[in-house]
Amino acid sequence: MSKIYRIYKTLYELYGPQGWWPIIGHGYHKLDYSFPKNQDEIFEVCLGSILTQNTTFTSVVKSLNNLHIKGALNIDSIEAMDIEELKEAIKPSGYFNQKTRYILEFIRFYKNLDGSVPTREALLSVIGIGEESADSILLYGYNQREFKVDAYTKRFLIELGLISANAKYKDIKNLMEVSLKKSIKDDNELLKTYQEFHALIVAHGKRYYSKKPYGIGCVLKDVV
Repeated sequence: MSKIYRIYKTLYELYGPQGWWPIIGHGYHKLDYSFPKNQDEIFEVCLGSILTQNTTFTSVVKSLNNLHIKGALNIDSIEAMDIEELKEAIKPSGYFNQKTRYILEFIRFYKNLDGSVPTREALLSVIGIGEESADSILLYGYNQREFKVDAYTKRFLIELGLISANAKYKDIKNLMEVSLKKSIKDDNELLKTYQEFHALIVAHGKRYYSKKPYGIGCVLKDVV
């Protein structure tokens, strides 16, 4: 068993299934991996992935709820909205001028997909979509096996001595994916693991890796 997979098993035993990505109206759907169930829910995940840049997911939920109240958690409604109204709705997520532009750019891209699954390369060509956002969209919106790396992931891997402080996103993503693929041969199980692992890292990261010094009391130090 690889160290990375052992870390996953430890976190899963500690926190249990997380049920990410939470969908408005359903919330966290623990052990139900059938989401998203339709195009509106796929778009909601994409929207949330853009809004979550440089902010907390709690703030994103506030923005999504604002749009939900307005009946605007879908492309047509957002396009029909006054731009100032859209900015006001997503204000809790911060950088609302910038993110409004990103959302409208993404909508143009999304409509051209016509229901097909985007490639990672195509997503990265969209203004406002970086590597983390692209992987978030693919993993949780389209159920594709793309591991999502965030700041917590990098922090705990550095703390455990598994990567260097200057490791790039692609290096960390590669480490996680290659390690997990060695331990998990079933594609379905691998997808579930990717989805749960990121969510578990967030749960663990909030406790031990949100403030410096990082990793005080982290049980993962006994695992590796």
